[in-house]
Amino acid sequence: MSRFFHAGSDSETESESSDDGIVDVRPAGISRAVLQFSDDEEETKRVVRSEKDKRFDELKGIIKVLKNHKKIKDMANVLTDFESLTKAFDKARKVVDREGLPRFYIRTLADLEDFVNECWEDKEWRKNISKGNSKGLTTVRQKIKKYNRDFETQLTAYRENPDAGDDDAEEEDESKPAAEESDDEEMAKPVVKKEEKAPKAPKVPTGDDDDSDWGTESSEESSSSEDETPGIGHLTAEYFLKSTTEQEAQRREERKLEKKLKKEEKEGRRKGEEDDDEEGWQKVNSGAPSQAITEKPKLFAKDQEITQEAVVKKLNEIIIMRGKKGTDRSMMIELLQELKTIAEGANLGKPLSVKICFNIMAAIYDYNPNIATCMKSEMWENSTLPTIQELLDTLVECPDIQVSEGISEENEQLDKSPYRIRGCILTMVERLDEEFTKMLQACDAHSTEFVERLKDEQAMCDIITKLESYLETHGTSEEMCRIYLRHIEHLYYKFDPSAFEETPSDQQDKTSQAIMDRMCKFIYAKDNTDRLRTRAMLCHIYHHALHDRWYQARDLMVMSNLQDNIQFSDVSTQILYNRTLVQLGLCGFRQGHIRDAHNALVDIQSSNRAKELLAQGLVPQRQHERSPEQEKIEKRRLLPYHKHINLELLECVYLVSAMLIEIPFMAAHELELRKRLISKNFHHVLKMSERQTLTGPPESMREHVVAASKAMKNGDWKKCRNFIINEKMNAKMIINEELMASLDEPTQIVVMHRTEPTRLQSLALQLSEKVGSLVENNERIMEIKQGNYFFNKSNVIGNKPDQRDNYQNQNQQGWGGRGRQQRNQNRDRGGDRDRDYRGGDRDRDRDRDHRGGDRDQYRNRDQQRY
Repeated sequence: MSRFFHAGSDSETESESSDDGIVDVRPAGISRAVLQFSDDEEETKRVVRSEKDKRFDELKGIIKVLKNHKKIKDMANVLTDFESLTKAFDKARKVVDREGLPRFYIRTLADLEDFVNECWEDKEWRKNISKGNSKGLTTVRQKIKKYNRDFETQLTAYRENPDAGDDDAEEEDESKPAAEESDDEEMAKPVVKKEEKAPKAPKVPTGDDDDSDWGTESSEESSSSEDETPGIGHLTAEYFLKSTTEQEAQRREERKLEKKLKKEEKEGRRKGEEDDDEEGWQKVNSGAPSQAITEKPKLFAKDQEITQEAVVKKLNEIIIMRGKKGTDRSMMIELLQELKTIAEGANLGKPLSVKICFNIMAAIYDYNPNIATCMKSEMWENSTLPTIQELLDTLVECPDIQVSEGISEENEQLDKSPYRIRGCILTMVERLDEEFTKMLQACDAHSTEFVERLKDEQAMCDIITKLESYLETHGTSEEMCRIYLRHIEHLYYKFDPSAFEETPSDQQDKTSQAIMDRMCKFIYAKDNTDRLRTRAMLCHIYHHALHDRWYQARDLMVMSNLQDNIQFSDVSTQILYNRTLVQLGLCGFRQGHIRDAHNALVDIQSSNRAKELLAQGLVPQRQHERSPEQEKIEKRRLLPYHKHINLELLECVYLVSAMLIEIPFMAAHELELRKRLISKNFHHVLKMSERQTLTGPPESMREHVVAASKAMKNGDWKKCRNFIINEKMNAKMIINEELMASLDEPTQIVVMHRTEPTRLQSLALQLSEKVGSLVENNERIMEIKQGNYFFNKSNVIGNKPDQRDNYQNQNQQGWGGRGRQQRNQNRDRGGDRDRDYRGGDRDRDRDRDHRGGDRDQYRNRDQQRY
């Protein structure tokens, strides 16, 4: 018998002898020397792994790192891991061809592709990621699509049944430790002798049932683990023998069944405890205390008497909650509305209802603390408009109710007349108007929602009119100026067709022109601030220009001197000034004042920012980007869509007026060396059209104006007329004798006339020419008297290019070296030679001097005279 099997028999005899009374004291753990056979064997011990295990373990390690980077969405490292994974897979290509494509690799590719697609669709997350992560996401998205084309069939099969091969893989992974445990049990069973267990200590009952449950579970788990582990120290030959596969599978199934039963018992026990606990408790959502589901508090007890003092006391209790953290704002509005209903049901008087209405409006305005967002439409329709209308009606019906901000809460009087209440109805209406503007800004201009919301403007105007009638008897001049300006801002941009019709004498005070004059003149006289007066004047000019009252609008603009001080005003006033200036230019164009219209529109159109200057949209900036805060501020300044001015019409009027001014000016000054530009933007449009190689028929408005300009420049007025037809403008030019033509109304044709000058006109032209020649001769005589005997026009004409070339030579000497300077000198010599032989400039000038008189003759006359 070998020494190895003999070790087991010695242990049995020793255990038997210990039963006789001899205590065998041994350590609890197995010593290292029991499993160590020799020192040489420990040193030479090594693990032999197959190539399959090496390659697959390398892939699994990279996949593990890849999963960690996916969790934190580190796309730069995800790209690196993907590249490493593909390289490792290329190394394992021989093993894959021999063993087959591993399923975990297909699962990794499918999960990675889905993850990349989810990240790509999350646009909000993509905006906030760094540049490296953005680049990594784009690259890995392209590479994973290209790489997965080689595994389309495997990926399709995996996506159809993703859990088919996962159970087998898990069972294989679990089979290894399970097999080892089963081997331990098989080897330990015939060797280990059951020892008598020591009596367990009695359980001490405690009041905590949960602790006992936890203890029983841990004890069960420890006992099960003790049963499964073999006796340490009793290592026989059977311990190292392998058990059969049938026994392993049976034990594995039993073990799974036991775990499943234990898990079900624990879940059942927990559900029972939760059901017991939920009988006396209410489940709430996580979050702030204000979001908790709470019952609506009762304002008064059932038997409590409803008096004015009790209502005021309850009102103060609700007001104290205003602004505190955790206060439910919507519930606060509901409580105030319920309190108002209770007060009206008890007939406690109108003053108390007015005071509650003021607090309801303040709570509604506090509901949305963000200034950038607008009020909800439901709250606007159901709470805001009805409350403010009821409040105004009550104040108008009860003149004995005094409302003012100067009244303190201690001096309020609600029980007897005259009633005194703290509050400002004007501030409430101004805030209401601002909320209405924000709601229009938030709506899509081309949707039905905008149209529905715009219908409330009539209700808003009615509220302002009611407030005017109330403040005319109860308000100050400052308050009247403020409410008049609100009325003006709702009226100045609206076109009134009755302004062009004859109105009866009794209705003249009700026209828009009369109303604007009355309110604006009141503000001019009574206002103490420059802002209200400036805005009222701009609105007044805008309204005049809109109704073609050109001279009134122009005179008011010139007399106000607003163009000198407008840069010191706030941004909204500057926007109103730009709108007024544009409308004044359109009015001038309609009235035939082409040059005035061009001067009014040139500043707005030359900057290419008309949309932004008129507050009708944001233009992307090339030099720098707007910050989010700046963009929010500029969006709040934008005007609602119904106040917009047609930008295409504006550009068309500007280009046509520039064409009518520039083309005649260019024809009159064609031979001038220095050409003066009246409209740079118009010349830029012409140059851009001339650079085009192929020019087709005009389609857009700008192309029509350019084509008309070219036709006018070539003298083809028929084509110009066909491109631009404006009978009103042509008729006005005919009346002012600026255009020698006549308008044939039946055929709508402008007939151009060619007229010969009269005898008086021809004599006047001859006289002007002779006077011009006389002035030129006198200038030359004065130059001779000053001593400039060698004056010659050819020298002046010839020196200008030389000076320009010398300046270029000086600059080029510093930047281009001596070679470039030498080339310039040769060019100058050639240029002088060309000037000498180009047609006799000097001889022509000499002849001109003889025609104007001999210089020596004039010199002799002067010497004899003096």
